[in-house]
Amino acid sequence: MKFALTILASALGYSAAAGSNPFAPKVTANTAKAQLNAKLMRGATPVRKLQDEEEEAWALDLSTYSIKFEKCQFVKQYAYNGQNGNNNKNNKNAQDILTVKHFVVFRLCPDNSCGTCNYKYGEYIIDMESYLEATLEYKQQEQEKHCEYCNKCVEMEANVAAGGEANEDEAWMCTNIDTSTCYSECQNIENMEANGYVDASEYTGCVKLNAADADGNNYYAGAVCGSSSSSNQSRIKIGVFTDQYCTYYDDSLDISTMLTNNDGTSMALSYHLLKETFASDTCIASCLKEQENNNNNNNNNGEAAAAEVSELCETLYQTSGKCESAHGFADGMKTYDEADYANQELNEELVCNFITAVKSGTYDLTGEVVVTGGRHMVNGGSTTTGMQKFSLTFFILGTVALAGYAAMMHSQLTKGAKSELARQGGAMA
Repeated sequence: MKFALTILASALGYSAAAGSNPFAPKVTANTAKAQLNAKLMRGATPVRKLQDEEEEAWALDLSTYSIKFEKCQFVKQYAYNGQNGNNNKNNKNAQDILTVKHFVVFRLCPDNSCGTCNYKYGEYIIDMESYLEATLEYKQQEQEKHCEYCNKCVEMEANVAAGGEANEDEAWMCTNIDTSTCYSECQNIENMEANGYVDASEYTGCVKLNAADADGNNYYAGAVCGSSSSSNQSRIKIGVFTDQYCTYYDDSLDISTMLTNNDGTSMALSYHLLKETFASDTCIASCLKEQENNNNNNNNNGEAAAAEVSELCETLYQTSGKCESAHGFADGMKTYDEADYANQELNEELVCNFITAVKSGTYDLTGEVVVTGGRHMVNGGSTTTGMQKFSLTFFILGTVALAGYAAMMHSQLTKGAKSELARQGGAMA
């Protein structure tokens, strides 16, 4: 796994000075935004691994927090040195100088606030590949464990119904198992392929499809951000890409019509596992490592076992860019040691600004910058359009002109009144 800001620095790339290159492409809103982000993150320095090298124990206590998915976002940025194979003459997108980065923003929320998570939380950004690799592995293990417990609990119930006794050493497994539904669910998962389905999680890593266009170019399946709103990518789905790196997403193609197995039989996607990685209303996983024993997390002496942090939280925390101080997060690097916190302080403002830009609705589903007639957010701030500037200038100048006209009229009226009084005074004399 790469470390937090090493990932972000490489993801954002480096800007080229267009003014010094006569063949440089025209700077558009898209490339300008990419160059801004590259400049923003260039000064970031990597964060040291947050674990005592002399001890295997995790140094930070995140056991009272849970992971909450917040947003998935593609970001199109300047591709330096032919990044992602853009210099490959066999790549039909080789002429492009922009590449697409895939990001996920998530939070570490206090366990008692997963519904809202609006204070004392940490906010983080990570590449989508690393996020899905870690969370899908966790969810896969969780699913296998659930079905293992389900089978044992169903057998135990059948044994008790036949007059036998429950196995006390295994009874703890059935605490959260609904035997009326779990068995059929697990059977459906086991027989998925036979029923014409394939797990969507198998296509998150950019997989070649058994399909090609009229010119013989291959199509690839990979994870994409999806939502009813382009500014709120609140789910992850499988989409179709036109390159082997899954950077060029073609939203006009439907994966459901292109998916076949090696025999040419059409298959349908099952999202039962993948959807567990982006639950919107609650946290997807606790950072407290589950203690699998029948003593209810007690050790052999009957004392409460020490809380441990799950491997999932360790992995995501180590490999993500961190924005903590701004949200009142109390248990992050600040509590670890002065050296790491000083390093975090150097990076944090850069990371927070980048997360704000990613969340602000600046980008659409494909990573393109969204430019509308209104204001658009850039790194947490806002810019004003040309029409708004023209209108503001027009009203200011109009106000000044009206004020001048009013002053002139006041002056003329005042002089006229004085002349009339002078004439009246002469007649009286």
